[in-house]
Amino acid sequence: MIALLEGVVVEKTPDTVIISCGGVGYGVWVTVEDYGRLQKSSPAKLHIYEHIREQSHDLFGFIDFSTKQLFELLLSVNGVGPKMAVNILSVAPVEEVKKAIASGDVLLLKAANGVGKRVAERVVVDLKEKVGLAVSDDATSFIGYSPNADEAVDALVMLGFSTLDAQKALQGIDTNLATEDRIRLALQNGARR
Repeated sequence: MIALLEGVVVEKTPDTVIISCGGVGYGVWVTVEDYGRLQKSSPAKLHIYEHIREQSHDLFGFIDFSTKQLFELLLSVNGVGPKMAVNILSVAPVEEVKKAIASGDVLLLKAANGVGKRVAERVVVDLKEKVGLAVSDDATSFIGYSPNADEAVDALVMLGFSTLDAQKALQGIDTNLATEDRIRLALQNGARR
């Protein structure tokens, strides 16, 4: 596994840089921020994430290790692949992306190429407490539900709903009802969507 590349930037193409290390040139996908910081003919040290598939072997590089960690968190979200994660990290400086996730700023996340509303919402719901910043009380107000420990959500997830879809299905259902009644109504809501 390649974890780090240290060498010289020999070429910059749109979206990627080529790093020469010991006579071998590695094409590496980078964020817009890192692309601007890397200069041709200058030394570079990149923390690498390797993505190997049947048809390709892609390398994703990050100047700062913390950016790589956020990239890997983004990959844990259903529907987010490596190129989409790089696109999300490219819409703003990394700290701004973290703030957007913690505060529920879906509009900033949707500005990333290929990211729709559902994926942006899923990123917020799944990662808002994992980015290392204080979470805004209304970070998930876009789904009309304040996520606390909720047995109805857990039950719907066990039935195959994603957390986001379970929360949406429960939106507008009286929280004072018995859990079983809330689940039944949510299943009816889910069938209508």
